[in-house]
Amino acid sequence: MKTFLTSAIIVAASLTSQSFAQQVVPSFEQVISLRSAGSPVISPDGKLIAYGVSTTDWNDNRVDTEIWLSRNGAKPFQLTNTAKGSSTSPAFSPDGQWLAFLTDRGNKSQIYVIRTDGGEAMPITKEEEGVNGFDWHPSGTKFVLLKNEKENKTKKELEKRYGGFEADDKEFTLSHLWQVEFSPEQRNPNELPCYEQADSLKAKAGCIELPKAQQLTEGKYTVNSFLISPDGTKIVFVHQPDPLINSFTKSDISLLDISSKKITPLVTNPSSDDIEAWSPDSKEVLFTTSLADTTSNFYTNPKLFSINITDKTTRQLAKNLDEYFGGLVWRSTGIYTSAFNKMKRHLYKIDPRTGSHTVLLNAPDQIFDFSVSKSGERLAFSGRNDDQITEIFTLSTASPKPEKITDFSSQIANWKTAQSEVISWKSKDGATIEGVLHKPKNYDPTKKYPLLVVIHGGPTGIDTPTPVPSYVYPIVQWLDKGCLVLRPNYRGSAGYGEAFRSLNVRNLGVGDAWDVLSGVDYLDSKGLIDKNKMGCMGWSQGGYISAFLTTTSDVFKAVSVGAGISDWMTYYVNTDIHPFTRQYLKATPWSDEEIYKKTSPMTYINQAKTPTLIQHGEFDKRVPIPNAYQLLQGLRDKGVPTELIVYKGFGHGINKPKERLAATWHNWQWFNKYIWGEEVVIPVGEVKK
Repeated sequence: MKTFLTSAIIVAASLTSQSFAQQVVPSFEQVISLRSAGSPVISPDGKLIAYGVSTTDWNDNRVDTEIWLSRNGAKPFQLTNTAKGSSTSPAFSPDGQWLAFLTDRGNKSQIYVIRTDGGEAMPITKEEEGVNGFDWHPSGTKFVLLKNEKENKTKKELEKRYGGFEADDKEFTLSHLWQVEFSPEQRNPNELPCYEQADSLKAKAGCIELPKAQQLTEGKYTVNSFLISPDGTKIVFVHQPDPLINSFTKSDISLLDISSKKITPLVTNPSSDDIEAWSPDSKEVLFTTSLADTTSNFYTNPKLFSINITDKTTRQLAKNLDEYFGGLVWRSTGIYTSAFNKMKRHLYKIDPRTGSHTVLLNAPDQIFDFSVSKSGERLAFSGRNDDQITEIFTLSTASPKPEKITDFSSQIANWKTAQSEVISWKSKDGATIEGVLHKPKNYDPTKKYPLLVVIHGGPTGIDTPTPVPSYVYPIVQWLDKGCLVLRPNYRGSAGYGEAFRSLNVRNLGVGDAWDVLSGVDYLDSKGLIDKNKMGCMGWSQGGYISAFLTTTSDVFKAVSVGAGISDWMTYYVNTDIHPFTRQYLKATPWSDEEIYKKTSPMTYINQAKTPTLIQHGEFDKRVPIPNAYQLLQGLRDKGVPTELIVYKGFGHGINKPKERLAATWHNWQWFNKYIWGEEVVIPVGEVKK
């Protein structure tokens, strides 16, 4: 017995040692190449779940998304495969025998269908303009689709004579609703040749053509989205005067009778209105609205109502759910939605009669996209616990425990990942701020660590615990190098209610900086950090806050500004979302120049000292690149070490793997130099396969 125990102890120790030895720090490429899952859709009978899986294609420098399928909770398998493109927007036919999806296989985005028990996908549309969105008609015999109008021929003629020019906010294409028939017996047009010349060969060949789409709506407005009633007789749709981004505040809801094509207005509030779901009996429509609010709807909660389509009476629902709604589905069993509760994200159930809401599911920690079967008895959703990456789950409402059908977290099983802890502190004005503190695997509580602060965008974004935080910041690798990483949910973040999201109104940058710096002071008071070795970085709103900190504070040794605002006036006249600035600053530059100065990093450029890396997309419309050049020149004029890197061909985000890799290396190089005193040379040369 003694010999057996001794051997067992030796074996156990050996296994533990091997397990620890097998833990590795992933490369930048491995982090960027992590497979991810999302957008699950459950079949009407609840037996099938389709979802998207995104993978990285380094050769083509793109991210590919394909559709996977699970039957009755069994091991999923890949259903689609589009060469040089993606397959998205899966939708089950009413009988569950077909799965439709969107893909571009050489002729713009079109609707394809594939049998759920296997086979090849076949095209349903061949629209010259492509298809923007679609849904099955409840009969299963046709699709309703959303597509752009044909390009204006006059525009082409003008270009031939006068060259290229554009009138601001007047160059756009409207979108409208169409329907197209579907038959399971439809043959692929490629089965037979179709000769263009009218001769005997064509008559003998007998061309196979796809059904022609029939237009349902037309006029001087654009359709944003639509929902078909469960009884198949009507379509409710959202429309606005034009597709320009700022016209969303003018969106209304109308009702289309499919047989007569008669359209009647349904919801016409002065601000934005959006459809969410039909009632199961086709008598009511669920919608969210900002009512008459066109001055604060960027950060205040939308209101949820149901409207009777006959008498147009409305009822407000979920009045006390103080957060953004994450999708809404109405079944006979109730109305389902997801929403953040601080750093957790729950699945809620709303009673359509009383409007009250309850938590239906609070595990796993984060519940994202979800889908509900026709009976409401089964659900599919994407989600994760704080130590996982996103998985796909299925749930029977009769059982409180969801079943996981994927295992994407196995990709990081042997990685040295971030250890997450939720902390909170008081900001300068007394507001309670939460943040995620990441620690390395071998954290030593007796040591003081360098600190890197990574700030999310938004401002209505949110950071939550996760094992592999990244984007263009090599956080896992920095943790292994020996530092702490703080990701603060500064004022304005989602998850903490409308009042918290309003705290940086007319206080942008200023209050946000309080929240970051008070978080640093809190960690220092606990003896956790070395204040002589600290850095700060962020993208978008996080880049703006980083820029504000680089010109108003000298506590950091290095800063990285990703797509950040440097001057609110410059931003205001260049951005594609002017109302954002007016809502948060409650003024234009011409009505209140002082608030624009108070909240602009450039106002404080003369006191800037911190070495600053600036990263920006060449064609960024959200935060136009003049903001980057303005900060760059100001810092250079003050003799502050600074560098601007422009990522060619990109807008507001870096969404291709090679440029994400480059941006990651640029941040690694910058902070390693100024925090650890290391000169990093970025590798050059072909990667061996």
